[in-house]
Amino acid sequence: MSGSTATAPRSESYGQGGLSLLDRFGVYLSRRAILRRLPAREGLHALDLGCGYRAMLLQSLLTHLESGVGVDLRIDPEVKNVPRLSFVEDGLESALPALEDDRFDVVLFISVLEHLADPLAALEHCRRVLRPGGTLFVNVPTWRGKFFLELSAFRLGTSPAVEMDDHKMYYDKRDLWPLLVRAGFRPSRLRLRYHKFSLNLFATAQKTPAPPDSAARSPHGALSR
Repeated sequence: MSGSTATAPRSESYGQGGLSLLDRFGVYLSRRAILRRLPAREGLHALDLGCGYRAMLLQSLLTHLESGVGVDLRIDPEVKNVPRLSFVEDGLESALPALEDDRFDVVLFISVLEHLADPLAALEHCRRVLRPGGTLFVNVPTWRGKFFLELSAFRLGTSPAVEMDDHKMYYDKRDLWPLLVRAGFRPSRLRLRYHKFSLNLFATAQKTPAPPDSAARSPHGALSR
């Protein structure tokens, strides 16, 4: 009989028991990073994977969106009534395959990838549900951040220990870049940078835009019928 103990599946969404000041500050910094790179056009449809119990990040971006979909295990009933937002209450591994292709302009994958047993499969689905030219936003803790995150959770009690116990991986550029490429994103469409004092890695990955319509490339520059 093996002496290993299987990890119990998550039963609560991020922030369901409340967010610490440190967690709220992290959401604020992620929002700043996203807004600097959010496509500057109207009619954006966004997907927030692991949106959290109150979908704080998705709600804070709503003025820049036409609609948003959040996915997490549990969603605050009050938040479900926010106009232009809808939610899928399910685990990511089962919710992602059910989402339709080419649906979203923006996919938010903020502080979630490190919790997944199969990150590559999740990234492949992220690319699939993006519209051509759409952008995936990823935030993950770094190996440098591991020490400070575990100190905060396990020693100081300033962040939830249950979140750190659920981590399956930490990422530097050399870890995340090849995953994004294997998921189908082209290297020329990737941007990775360290932020939050290098405790986190922030990345954008754009799905290759659709080629211009062949009619638009006609010798006379006019649309043919």
